[in-house]
Amino acid sequence: MSMHTERAASVISRLAAEFITREAGNDSIITVTRTIPNSRGDRYTVFISVLPDEKARPAVSFLARQRGAFSDYLKAHARLRPLPRIEFLLDDGEKNRQRLDELTKEIEI
Repeated sequence: MSMHTERAASVISRLAAEFITREAGNDSIITVTRTIPNSRGDRYTVFISVLPDEKARPAVSFLARQRGAFSDYLKAHARLRPLPRIEFLLDDGEKNRQRLDELTKEIEI
């Protein structure tokens, strides 16, 4: 990943976290875990984790509906040109890591 795309991913992650904090309700905790660009750098995928687990699908649906509003927020708060297309996805890797931590703790006991 080039320095430009790495910096852009960092800015997008930070602004996505700010936007989610501002716009999402209090029903769940939505955390931005990472942001990854595609090979051309014109699209970025923002991965999120959600607690409780049963609120994950509604959270992803909410963020998909808010993609245009997030693009406007990104345009106003970042100097990214051209403005990349953003997609929000649930981070299954984070959920798997948490499960491995639980299993490790069970084995230690």
